[in-house]
Amino acid sequence: MKPAKAATNIIVPATAGVPNIMMMRTAILFAYLAGGASAQWIHYPVPGTPRTADGKPNLTAPVPKAPDGKPDLSGIWLRVRPAGSPGGPEFGNTVTYYMAPGATVPLRPWAAELLKKRRYVDLGGGRPSEACLPHGIIGGMLPTVPFKLVQHPGLTLMLYEQLNHYRQIFTDGRTWPDDMQPSWYGYSIGYWEGDTFVIDTQGFNDKTWLDDSGHPHTEAMRTYERFHRIDFGHMNLEITIDDPVAYTAPWTVTLHLELMPDTEMIEDVCDNEKDAAHYDALHR
Repeated sequence: MKPAKAATNIIVPATAGVPNIMMMRTAILFAYLAGGASAQWIHYPVPGTPRTADGKPNLTAPVPKAPDGKPDLSGIWLRVRPAGSPGGPEFGNTVTYYMAPGATVPLRPWAAELLKKRRYVDLGGGRPSEACLPHGIIGGMLPTVPFKLVQHPGLTLMLYEQLNHYRQIFTDGRTWPDDMQPSWYGYSIGYWEGDTFVIDTQGFNDKTWLDDSGHPHTEAMRTYERFHRIDFGHMNLEITIDDPVAYTAPWTVTLHLELMPDTEMIEDVCDNEKDAAHYDALHR
């Protein structure tokens, strides 16, 4: 018997908006079921999930606990669109949509000029994800694509479905190495403040954008991510950016996350970024 193929979401980089995640998953599932193939557990009732009387996942059930008594953050999570943000192609995954009313990003003049060029002149063109490169912190959470948290003693893993990227957050008591080499996702150490899990990260390169609009950062950036699980299906995430070279003061965004129950992530492959060469050829 010929083995069934697993579903793979192949991404061809483009500047258009990300399609609705559930529509995308449904389309992938339909295509592979039509061919008699499996689809990487798109619909799978996960054991241990609390359920309502009709068998559906109970997203308002109490927060699950890890063996050490701390909240267990494990699961597949998706960013919720903030209220009042524009929809469709105007959404733009801009950090300001996730800030408190009246709050602004305290850009230094050079950073403001760079943002203006990236957003209004280049229209988001040239961002790293167009070349299959990482979104980075904040930016990696903004597309309508899930990510997975895997919480273990001494180590928490963050797996991004988009582009198959990952992060390691060490909770084994280590400190940062003396010889940090600038990297896309930096060096992360995690710890608990009550029931809130804090990720403290530094050692970045300056190549990522904080969002698709082009908010920049430098190698001086340090980030603080605070995950607070409200109940079984909902979690808040506050991300603070502290980069004194690009910004005059630290600033914070708040993302609301919702659990995606009874499913699994799809393999996502960026197809070697073949579009840029064709685009350049057309505009010579």
